[in-house]
Amino acid sequence: MAASKHTVLQFTPSSASFSARVHPLVIFSICDCYVRRPDQAERVIGTLLGSVSSDGTVEIRNSYAVPHSESSDQVALDIEYHHNILASHQKVNPKEVIVGWYSTGLGVTGGSALIHEFYSREVPNPVHLTVDTGFRNGQGTIKAYVSFILSLGDRHLAAQFQEIPLDLRMVEAERVGFDIVKSRTVDKLPNDLEGMEASMERLLALIDDVYKYVDNVMDGHVAPDNSIGRFLSETVSSLPNLSPSALDKLVNNSLQDNLLLLYLSSITRTQLSLAEKLNTAAQIL
Repeated sequence: MAASKHTVLQFTPSSASFSARVHPLVIFSICDCYVRRPDQAERVIGTLLGSVSSDGTVEIRNSYAVPHSESSDQVALDIEYHHNILASHQKVNPKEVIVGWYSTGLGVTGGSALIHEFYSREVPNPVHLTVDTGFRNGQGTIKAYVSFILSLGDRHLAAQFQEIPLDLRMVEAERVGFDIVKSRTVDKLPNDLEGMEASMERLLALIDDVYKYVDNVMDGHVAPDNSIGRFLSETVSSLPNLSPSALDKLVNNSLQDNLLLLYLSSITRTQLSLAEKLNTAAQIL
């Protein structure tokens, strides 16, 4: 008895599972482009630059906006502008290649499939990054997607976007700036001391969480994790073994050096201003 043939509806993954890592500079650049967008534009799209590691991790290091216009059923990109800016970027850093594209807004929209199809011709398996520039509820929702092909037999019907893991790593100075961007209203920008105070408060909160975790493990309330234990051990062993007096002396010496530099720069600024005024007075006389 001959076996019957069935037409199966299936998803064909565009690539093996991988993740993405985005640098804060990219997020700041996207927000800046959104603020400077034309009045009639509802969102901003652009190209993502970076590299792809051997384990499939997409490193997003740079970006630039691409002029476009879109309606309910079509999207038009300025392809010539896109290629010109790409050539200029690669003259400065030839190791950065196209890894995908971004758009502002919450999630994927109807025209995203058309734009993703264009970038699929520019690079295999592009990443689609979405940035919610509205910062709803004070949260900047940032997500990354890849496209999967929905096929019926040998016929490709549509593309489906699937979210992939996204890692946003920041140093403390970048995190302070990102927190300010998320705020809808800011009375004033924090100075260096206020930024340091916020960083120290966050550091103390993290240390307190570590203390609680270690206490819970010792009391048997939480199952021990060897990887976390090794990480904590390596972190503690990497700290210099200094007495409190030696640490205070080191901090005070560093502070005095910084104050001396500020004093010298202030004197230099005053001398330059005085010389400029004397030169102007001499020309008038």
